[in-house]
Amino acid sequence: MASTSPETWFKNAVVYAVDVETFNDSNGDGVGDFPGLMEKLDYLDRLGVSALWLLPFYPTPNRDNGYDVADYYGVDSRLGTLGDFVEFMDEAEAHGIRVLVDLVVNHTSDQHPWFQAARRDPDSKYRDYYVWIEERPPPDPERGTVFPGEVEDERVWTYDEEAGAYYYHRFYPFQPDLNLANPEVRAEIYRIMKFWLELGVSGFRVDAATLMIQPKHPDAEQLDDPHEVLRSLKRHAVARRSDAVLLAEADDAPGELASYFGDGAEMDLLMNFVLNAHLVAALATERAAPLAEGLERLPPADVGQWMNFLRNYDELNIGRLPTDLRETVFDRFAPEEDMRIYGRGIRRRLAPMLEGDERRIKLAFSLLFSMPGTPMLLYGDEIGMGEDLSLPGRTSVRTPMQWTDEENGGFSTADPDDLVLPAVSGGEFGYESVNVAAQRAEAESLLNWMERLIATRRESTEIGEGEFSVLEADDPCAFAHRYDYDGNSVVCVHNLADETCSLEFDLELREGDALYPLLGTADHARHDDGSCAVTLEEYGYIWLRLHRTGAGSGGHSSA
Repeated sequence: MASTSPETWFKNAVVYAVDVETFNDSNGDGVGDFPGLMEKLDYLDRLGVSALWLLPFYPTPNRDNGYDVADYYGVDSRLGTLGDFVEFMDEAEAHGIRVLVDLVVNHTSDQHPWFQAARRDPDSKYRDYYVWIEERPPPDPERGTVFPGEVEDERVWTYDEEAGAYYYHRFYPFQPDLNLANPEVRAEIYRIMKFWLELGVSGFRVDAATLMIQPKHPDAEQLDDPHEVLRSLKRHAVARRSDAVLLAEADDAPGELASYFGDGAEMDLLMNFVLNAHLVAALATERAAPLAEGLERLPPADVGQWMNFLRNYDELNIGRLPTDLRETVFDRFAPEEDMRIYGRGIRRRLAPMLEGDERRIKLAFSLLFSMPGTPMLLYGDEIGMGEDLSLPGRTSVRTPMQWTDEENGGFSTADPDDLVLPAVSGGEFGYESVNVAAQRAEAESLLNWMERLIATRRESTEIGEGEFSVLEADDPCAFAHRYDYDGNSVVCVHNLADETCSLEFDLELREGDALYPLLGTADHARHDDGSCAVTLEEYGYIWLRLHRTGAGSGGHSSA
């Protein structure tokens, strides 16, 4: 089978999202750090992930989980030193694990030296690094802060006494937006990218990509070519490293998403918020229709790829679902008001949403990893971690990684009161019962199953690069699809309901064709007419590989 080229390595990658400060504390101060992350590279290697996405680790006042950056060229002192980062990168490369870092250049912290200089001196070049007006315009119902209900005044202009003017921000007032129409700001961004690429990162997650291309000044008209901002990032990234990848946080209307790929000259990957919401809706309703509808809403990703996920560090955003379907998801997965946020999202982890039922959790991840695109896994979801709803906002799903049943879940030797966030303790999802060490010893644990799932996905080039099609299923609870690539096929069948279902598909099997399972234990049988029958137990799934007689020699072994 043809192999993925170095420049498209991301098509068959499995990405693991990790927040350094909550992953592993090496020095007992209660905060995770780069030496601690480096200690866990063997774990990540065994898990099978091929790339890490690191949340911002730059110097920061840390009022928004590090997304309020005060220095783009360093490491926050709580997390280690720049030398620690370099050593971590060397070890990650030795393990064959790539690293993507957050490029947070829609805005800075108000403590960034650029903003401080802009406030002090209206004649400074840094004044034009941000967006200022003398008089605040009236509220715009179409444009408020992106965190409704989180700030008292949701208008996007805040008065600065020292500057004697209003500055623009779409996030919190302590995160002033950069003026990306300024060529000097663009040049600063290119230098930032070059710096981290020189240190070995394989690319960037472009934070707030949709906001970056919107006009920020009330008198500004929409640019003739707003996507040039993003295309320029791609040009400078590949000029420094030919296999550099840009992953965009582009939460835009489905009809606008194709433009972010830019015919191959812009973003390589887009976070798939559309599919995320519809996949979760399918799990909530136990019906395949929402998932099929979500796939139909997506534009073709002919020159790039979707990054698919079930949960990330933020809220589970279901705001783009139809109203009735959104309410159904809320009722099923977030029935209590404190489980919801911003009127559009759920602030829970996946395992508690699925009531800790491993059948449903495995079904959900099997579906995720079989979707067209690159799968992303949030740290801790491989063991079924829970959330802490007593914590404010999005921090409910950012609690420390649970390594053992020791105090603090083995995350840190610090006093529990000194942890960066409290570890989840007690109950069904506390570290005493949900942790890596316990699951490592259980052959059929979620963790060991997840290793098999990841290995199977990485072996299945058909999913990353093949032609995708949905198979007709006469049971509304079943979703079936296939990929065809280089003479082979992978067929995936999932039962979303708690009752058995039987299906039959015409796979045009010929004498001598091999059909064998890759993942799952469902009953399957081939018929003389070239069809295949599959019987799935409740929440069952199966991945099958079809190897054609005389096809290329690229078939893979079963995981």
